[in-house]
Amino acid sequence: MPSLDLTVDAVLPRDRDAAVLVGRVWRPDVAHGAGGPALVVLRGDNVIDITATVPTCSELMNADNPLAIARTTAGEKVGTVAEILANTPVDGRDTGKPWFLSPIDLQAVKACGVTFAESMIERVIEEKAKGDASAADAIRQEIAEKIGSDLSKITPGSDEAEALKAALIERGMWSQYLEVGIGPYAEVFTKAPPMSSVGVGADVGLHPISTWNNPEPEITLVVSAAGNIVGAMLGNDVNLRDVEGRSALLLGKAKDNNGSAAVGPFVRLFDEGFTLDDVRAAELDLRVEGEDQFVLNGHSSMRKISRDVADLVSQTIGPTHQYPDGVVLMTGTLFAPTQDRGAKGQGFTHSDGDIVSISTPKLGALINRVGRSDRIAPWTFGAGALMRNLAKRGLI
Repeated sequence: MPSLDLTVDAVLPRDRDAAVLVGRVWRPDVAHGAGGPALVVLRGDNVIDITATVPTCSELMNADNPLAIARTTAGEKVGTVAEILANTPVDGRDTGKPWFLSPIDLQAVKACGVTFAESMIERVIEEKAKGDASAADAIRQEIAEKIGSDLSKITPGSDEAEALKAALIERGMWSQYLEVGIGPYAEVFTKAPPMSSVGVGADVGLHPISTWNNPEPEITLVVSAAGNIVGAMLGNDVNLRDVEGRSALLLGKAKDNNGSAAVGPFVRLFDEGFTLDDVRAAELDLRVEGEDQFVLNGHSSMRKISRDVADLVSQTIGPTHQYPDGVVLMTGTLFAPTQDRGAKGQGFTHSDGDIVSISTPKLGALINRVGRSDRIAPWTFGAGALMRNLAKRGLI
C-alpha cells in the first residue's frame, strides 16, 4: 500500500533555506483547549506562529508588504517542520499535537480551465463522448484527423483564432471548450468556498457518482484584494471528467465537492529569489501511485500555457469583480491522462487510496490521498467558526 511521504525533503522546495514560506497549522492547545488555526511561517527547521500579529492568511496577503511581515514578525515556536508534517496525515495523527492545514483561509478559491492547448483537446473529447470514457479513444483519433492536436501556436482572441473558429464551425467541430481555449475570454470558475480547501497530507475527495476522473496539477497564484500577485503554491483541481462531459452546466458538481480543492504545501511569497517569471517557467511533475500497483507519471509545463498568468488574474479580479479578502487562482493544467489503467481505450481514472504527488522544485510537493467525498472528513470549520475562534482567543 503506498504511503504519504511527508518528509521535509519530499515536501519543501529544494531551495527552502532561501524561501519565505507561509502556512497554517491546527493548534490543539489554544482557545481554552478547544483548538484553532494558526498562521505560521517557516524559519529554518522551525514553525513559528505569528497569529498574535496577523490572525489570518487573508490579512497577511492583503497587507502593504506581506514579505516584510513574514520575514520579521516575532512569534511562538509550535514545533519543527518535520514533527508537524509527520503528524499531519489523519491516519495515526496525535490530536494533542499540531498538524498542517491548507495554507489559505478567507480567500475565494477560483480556477481557470482550458488554458493549455493539449488539455483543451481532451475537454472537447469529454464533451463529444458525453462523459463516456469508453468512447474517448475513437473520438480522440477523429479530432486529430480533422483539426489536429497542436493548437499551441494559436494566440487566444487573435484574428487567426477567429479564422480557425469559423473553419471548425463549418466542419461541425466547434466546441464551448474551444471558445474559452482560443477565444478572447478565459474560463474562470469558482472552485471552492473560502475555508473549504485542504492542504498537504489531507484526503482529497471524489464524488461517488464519478467513474472517470483525474488529478489536475496546477500552479496556484495568491492574489491580494488590490489585484497584486504576492505569491504562489501548488494546487490539485480535482476533476470529474464524466460529470463535466455530460454537460458544462454540471461544472459545479464536477469541480466543487468535499475535499476537491487541494492547495499548498505552503504559500511561497515573491521576493528577490522567486518571482512571477519563475512561475511562468515552472515545470510540474505528477505521480499517482495506486494500491493496485498502478503508477502514473505526468508533467505540465507552464511555458506552454496559452494565456499569460497575469492576464488570467486580470480577467478574475478588477473593476468588474472584487474580492475583499483576496483570491487564489488555479491557472490550469497541461496534463490530461490517456494512459489506460483498466480496459484498453478507457484511459485513466482514480481508485480509492491513490497517492497523488504534485511537485516543482521552487514550490515543493503537494501530496494527498484520494478518497470519496462522502467518506473523507467532512468540512465543518467555516468562516463563521474561524471568526468565533479568533474572538475567543482575543485575536480580533
